Amino acid sequence: MVSLIEFYLKQLNEEAETTCKMLAMVPDDKYDWAPYAKSMDIRRLATHIAELPTWITMALNTDELDFENNAWAPTIINNTEELMALFERSLIDGRTQLVANNEHKLIESWILRSGDQIYSKNTKGETIRMALSQIIHHRAQLGVYLHLLDILIPSSYGPSANEQFEVIEVEAV
Repeated sequence: MVSLIEFYLKQLNEEAETTCKMLAMVPDDKYDWAPYAKSMDIRRLATHIAELPTWITMALNTDELDFENNAWAPTIINNTEELMALFERSLIDGRTQLVANNEHKLIESWILRSGDQIYSKNTKGETIRMALSQIIHHRAQLGVYLHLLDILIPSSYGPSANEQFEVIEVEAV
């Protein structure tokens, strides 16, 4: 039977492959672009995606994240080369924690809060699952951004609509 740690590592590795393809598509001249005023620009969104694997380390080695009392600031990236390097460092960071010796920590409590306002209280294992889900969620957002910029997005779980349309176009000729 596969342990939860092994399962999370497998999921991280599988999602990393797709995420890497998507992050690599971000054009260097579009880091300040956003689809509308209230949305994150591509720099902030892509940086968040690239940093999410570090939440595995945070979940396993802390008991909470308190936004009100945390001096965290996102890494500043200015081009896709820097973005890809950040994602690779984050993956290495997260992978180093997904080891058998940390299996017992998965049932411990972890809280996401801002001061007295608690956003979620889960186990550390559930927090890792949430971080993996956030990678997928925000990667999909990035796919929408890229699509709005007329950039053909890569497949995630089978052919993308762009790839299927290209096949239909070729077959019609």
